[in-house]
Amino acid sequence: MNSQSLALSVREQSLRMVHRARASHIGSALSIADILAVLYARVLRFDPAQPAAPDRDRFVLSKGHACVALYAALAEIGCFPVKELDEYGQDFSRLMNHVSHHVPGVEFSTGSLGHGLPFAAGKALAGKIAKQPWQVFVLLSDGEMDEGSNWEALMFAAHHGLDNLTAIIDYNKLQSLDTVDNTLGLEPLREKLAAFNWSVVEADGHDHDALESAIGSGSPGLPLVVIAHTVKGKGVSFMENEVLWHYRNPDDGLLDRALKDIAGSQRDA
Repeated sequence: MNSQSLALSVREQSLRMVHRARASHIGSALSIADILAVLYARVLRFDPAQPAAPDRDRFVLSKGHACVALYAALAEIGCFPVKELDEYGQDFSRLMNHVSHHVPGVEFSTGSLGHGLPFAAGKALAGKIAKQPWQVFVLLSDGEMDEGSNWEALMFAAHHGLDNLTAIIDYNKLQSLDTVDNTLGLEPLREKLAAFNWSVVEADGHDHDALESAIGSGSPGLPLVVIAHTVKGKGVSFMENEVLWHYRNPDDGLLDRALKDIAGSQRDA
């Protein structure tokens, strides 16, 4: 499956999962659909038939609340049956409302923010010590950059020269209740990250070629961070840039409208 088709499927499946489970965080899931699609279709060395293979690249979803997008991506590439997505958020399902490592292909359970990057940095250091060729990728939210643990991990990774570590920040400029700027502003984000001795690039987080190029632009001796400029709720006209859709879920009528929007965006692409 190519990255465009995978992104479309991730969006459709995410909408259906959130609707069925009466769950939230659909805006965050739609925001990262293209990033996940590029990673799994173009970048990661990862075999869905052997999701725990020792030589796999490691991917950590630090914004674990957007798990429907990751579950959908993993199911669509073959880590587990797509039909299992129907069980998302149900009692006794392994597809929990925050990402769970009991799901094939999920590297690390996350929920509380600020945990993914420290874990990924530790994994990258372990790979260096063991002289392993695999890479570590971690996807963070912009609101998550409020967490001090991330800035400690940034210092740690640079200190150890972890050029096998790539962080991608989903910079959609909205948090759960308000804009990032009105909550705790990050700017000048690029300059701050560079001051922590990371290689920093920016990209349109919905442009697959630009994302692939940015993710592949690392420099020897430096960890890489990609600031991916995205739109929360991307692909659904009435969800885009609306903070309401951090927690709200669509009723039957809105689900139908959303799916038509997604299908229409694919026709126009």
